[in-house]
Amino acid sequence: MSKEEKFTSSLSFRAATNFFYTLNFPKAILHILLFLTSPTKPVIEKDIIKWMEQEHYDLYKKGLFSWKGLVWLLWKHEAYRNLFYYRIKKDYNFLSRIVLEVAQWIYKPRNTLFIKADYIGEGFFIQHGYGTGIGARSIGKNCWINQLVVIGFSHEGKAPILGDNVHISVGAKILGEVTIGDNSIVGANAVVVKNVPPNCTVVGVPARIIKRDGKRVDEPL
Repeated sequence: MSKEEKFTSSLSFRAATNFFYTLNFPKAILHILLFLTSPTKPVIEKDIIKWMEQEHYDLYKKGLFSWKGLVWLLWKHEAYRNLFYYRIKKDYNFLSRIVLEVAQWIYKPRNTLFIKADYIGEGFFIQHGYGTGIGARSIGKNCWINQLVVIGFSHEGKAPILGDNVHISVGAKILGEVTIGDNSIVGANAVVVKNVPPNCTVVGVPARIIKRDGKRVDEPL
């Protein structure tokens, strides 16, 4: 057992987490209220699980989900706040809109991360998220977006579609009315302006397919 695993199993760890929640529960009470009353609560829960698994694996193994995971992520990750507020805004009513306006002053979102999409599936993960614009028509389940990424419109209504389990690496650009197929990876700094088939890895400017269904290839899009 590693030192971290020993700590997370210790009385000291439990005392530290209890102290953390005692301090932070009052600050996050509006966020917890929005979470518990949101029609998208099941989706937000999947996001929390994904973020805890990727960023705080020891806490993930301890089952730190639901509102406790929410409070932890709000405290630790500005980029997560942007995603949480996006979820709440999709279905909020007049009362929750007022609560949300106040909540955003308490935990401020990252001001260089912009999310504008008609639909984003559960388990959406944004790593770092600075200098990132997400303007997709739709994004599937369990997608991963790195920093300095642009997923953008070419013209009004001409926006990308991302399938399930898509990973967009650092600095990549996905532009226009294109589709990124399920389980595909867009490499760092790639520029994609054509459809990417499922189960492919693309790199370069303009992007080319270098892996398809686990096999090395060299194909244009």
